[in-house]
Amino acid sequence: MADSTMKTLRDSAAMRWTALLLLALAMFCAYIFMDILSPIKDLMQETRGWDSASFGRMQGAEVFLNVYVFFLIFAGIILDKMGVRFTAVLSGAVMLVGGIIKFYACSEAFMGTDLEAWFTNHLNWNGDLPIIGAILPFAAGMPASAKLAALGFMIFGSGCEMAGITVSRGIVKWFKGRETALAMGSEMALARLGVATCMIFSPYFAKFGGEVHVENAVKFGVVLLCIALMMFVVYFFMDKKLDSQTGEAEEKDDPFKVSDLGKIFSSLGFWLVALLCVLYYSAIFPFQKYAVNMLQCNLTLNPAEAGSFWAGESVTIVQYVIMLVVAACAFASNFSKKKSLKFSLMGVAIIALIVYCYMGYMRGTAETIFAVFPLLAVAITPILGNYVDHKGKAASMLMLGSILLVICHLTFAFILPAFKGNAVGGTVVAYVTILVLGASFSLVPAALWPSVPKLVDEKIIGSAYAAIFWIQNIGLGLFPALIGIVLTKTNAPGTAAHELNYTWALVMLAALGIAALLISVYLKAVDKKKGYGLEEANIKSLPNQVLEAVAEAAEE
Repeated sequence: MADSTMKTLRDSAAMRWTALLLLALAMFCAYIFMDILSPIKDLMQETRGWDSASFGRMQGAEVFLNVYVFFLIFAGIILDKMGVRFTAVLSGAVMLVGGIIKFYACSEAFMGTDLEAWFTNHLNWNGDLPIIGAILPFAAGMPASAKLAALGFMIFGSGCEMAGITVSRGIVKWFKGRETALAMGSEMALARLGVATCMIFSPYFAKFGGEVHVENAVKFGVVLLCIALMMFVVYFFMDKKLDSQTGEAEEKDDPFKVSDLGKIFSSLGFWLVALLCVLYYSAIFPFQKYAVNMLQCNLTLNPAEAGSFWAGESVTIVQYVIMLVVAACAFASNFSKKKSLKFSLMGVAIIALIVYCYMGYMRGTAETIFAVFPLLAVAITPILGNYVDHKGKAASMLMLGSILLVICHLTFAFILPAFKGNAVGGTVVAYVTILVLGASFSLVPAALWPSVPKLVDEKIIGSAYAAIFWIQNIGLGLFPALIGIVLTKTNAPGTAAHELNYTWALVMLAALGIAALLISVYLKAVDKKKGYGLEEANIKSLPNQVLEAVAEAAEE
């Protein structure tokens, strides 16, 4: 063991925050690629023939290997056996390979090739089977490009899940005993900004130069995956240097044990949290993949006049910078000890948000409207986490988050279409609903993940999280496809991409929120009866293995 007085990289605030920045930037890039085609669903239908069902299957393919080939478990084993450094670089390489395959599938170079003919004639599985058909990543009627893109997305998803648990483990390693909670919150905030970045820049590159080339959006994502891999490589050498200074072997997670499943699955609290998790997240992440197209179909958008500033390419950069000001000021205001500075930062964030929303309206594009989704989440996530730590009320927050989720999806389904023809009114309703949905997205994770250590035995927390993630991924793979299938079934064949009726798809998502609400109500009742302590404050010293498990959960 090294001398305790010896200074290491971890003891330097600059170095440990540099390590965090490398890991967070890698996940930021991965989150952008994850939804790179979501804002241009309409363009994929118009230029590549991807109907809603094909688009949904491709999007759901991301978690197919993680769930049905159990790669989620294998990723944990690899991390346990090989350590953070190796697994980080491996995950970056796997994501890049999957990204390149997806890029080739979406490119014009794929069209007319023998490979396209092969995919057209093969993998035509029966997609009409109830429920099971929605799980299948390939189905009869899918364009060859969608099938190959699904294959690439499967590979990317495997690497992304591996990267997620690795980044969490790396943060704990560098920040244990220091600013762990702040580090995790900062990483989550930056990762969520990846969603907004994707919404703004994917259409920008797809339409760059006035012509539509959807592969350019994916190419942008692949470049970011190259950057993510480079971030992991640099982190590799920093982490290796740290271990050489401390003389410690790499810290590794407790492995997932099959024998733990009996203890986990016999816990009522576990099942309530797992079901709440899969229902809630299935109504959020799959919705993200369709949200822009939903707005295109339900809003009256007035595109900016050609040749004006609002129609130019520079406005995208300006709006993105303003978005970063909103996020940075809102996030920083949570950590300001001086009230004057705190309120000043909040004021700047609010003014910048109003300016951002006005620019989105003037541009008349759905993707810039939905890009506000993570901004309120970035602002209030630290507040909510701090509240749960000091005041508790986790079960009540789960109920409130579920209620907001239901209200938002029903608003999208029935109220927003009523404003069709009213550009200003519809845009205002859309902005408010999206921001409230972002608030819900903060309420539930802030309360859900720290509650798990109160519901299962301390020795099996790591295995409990692995089981919850596996169950959650079932929903994340199923519902993108189900949304696409519902859209296909409830719209006439050949319906234009901007004229789809999203009512029943949104009602389905609202039903998930209602089910999550009922479970959260029951969970609160069970907590009161059995004394889990969900309504109690978390402000107690958690064992390191609990802290590590919560850190892993933060990635979700």
